[in-house]
Amino acid sequence: MALLQIFGETNHNFEVPGKVLPNKVFAHDGSEGEEPEQQTAIWPRPLAQKWTVMLFLGTCLLYCARMAMPICAVNMATTFGWSKTQSGVVMGGFFWGYCFTQVLGGYASDRIGGERVLLLATTSWASITACTPLLARLGISPLTSMTVARFLMGLLQGVHYPSLASLCSQRVVEVERGFLMSTMGSGSYMGTLMVGGLGSVMLERYDWESVFYGVGLLSGLWSLTVWRFLLRGQMNTMQMLSSHGSSSGLSKKRWLKMLKQPSVCAMVFAHLCFSSTSYTLMSWLPTFFKDTYPHAKGWVCNVIPWLVAIPSALFGGIISDQLIQQGFGTASVRKMMQFMSMGVSSVFILLLCRPLSFPSAVVFVSAAMGLATFNSSGVSVNVQDLAPSCAGAMFGFMNMCGAFTGLVLVYVSGYLIEVTASWASVFSLITMVNTMGLGAFLMFGEANRVDLWNSSKVTCL
Repeated sequence: MALLQIFGETNHNFEVPGKVLPNKVFAHDGSEGEEPEQQTAIWPRPLAQKWTVMLFLGTCLLYCARMAMPICAVNMATTFGWSKTQSGVVMGGFFWGYCFTQVLGGYASDRIGGERVLLLATTSWASITACTPLLARLGISPLTSMTVARFLMGLLQGVHYPSLASLCSQRVVEVERGFLMSTMGSGSYMGTLMVGGLGSVMLERYDWESVFYGVGLLSGLWSLTVWRFLLRGQMNTMQMLSSHGSSSGLSKKRWLKMLKQPSVCAMVFAHLCFSSTSYTLMSWLPTFFKDTYPHAKGWVCNVIPWLVAIPSALFGGIISDQLIQQGFGTASVRKMMQFMSMGVSSVFILLLCRPLSFPSAVVFVSAAMGLATFNSSGVSVNVQDLAPSCAGAMFGFMNMCGAFTGLVLVYVSGYLIEVTASWASVFSLITMVNTMGLGAFLMFGEANRVDLWNSSKVTCL
């Protein structure tokens, strides 16, 4: 509670589940703010619980499909005679595609609804996953067909998190958004564990094709279940597009004005810093353990941190929502969660700079990864506080920036390792980047809406 007292104010705003609420707002000077046309139907609690379960499973399958190629890369390289460089080209195709649909996916979700965008995208990438073995056997070069398939996979999966952000801002009350986004975060860790464990077993007993067939089939079943039980009978996508296409969203001028707000700049900067350091840790931690502890069991360092991350993400979401429900200010809670995610976790990362035993290194990495999941209740959900009318597009912009800077930081980290032959330089760089992002968010981060015609700070009623 001391942290909350340091970070600021209390909050007494509320929303009513199951109601369509007019987004009426007033500036602090008492004048009424003019907002882009938007009416959002908040999910009633039973429906919200069903969607939470399905979105958790969907995120699990998303990561199963995403990690299927890296899991099968060695077997596929043996089958098709790929070199290390060619395998890297195939797997790298995903990230280039992933960068390009972030904003588009969020923008489409803001206009026609995140549920529909998720359903269309999941059905598409599930089909590509299931057809990957067939594509590899076509007459054209397997290297070419697999690179194109991975690029398309990245394009289609790039809309997932922006759609979740849009969906959360439109359908979930403020005091429950932290838990939903944290649940989605834990789903990503669960999916990574599932494909790593079950995928390895399927590779040993069958062949690499079975991994793609299995993940593709399960993802297709997810799409069918969502359409049959949650979306069937609702207005179709084209009708939604035609009815809302002319009234939703912000003009280019308003977008530029919104992006100049200090709170938005701080949020975007903190997100790209966090994304960059997360990509770097996920890319280089396996190599760190292999180089530093060559005789240790690899599965320990590849499994335990993710097992810690799953309950930690859920715990962070529950805590943040409970604090907001008790009246603590939304901005204060977001800052506290981000302080844990980028500040306290960096302390454990910095401890890796000195010589450690293998158990100590695993404990510190697990603590850092577990605390990092609190980001799902911090910056990741702050976009829904600042700009709920265009949260999908804004989150897509943030994620795109984070993906590009992540690629840069991963490369720079590899260069530092090669030049200095020391992991301390990499962990120090990660700590420095985290500190810069956290400092900007603590100084300028807010939770007042900025997506309004009146650019003054507002309080939602």
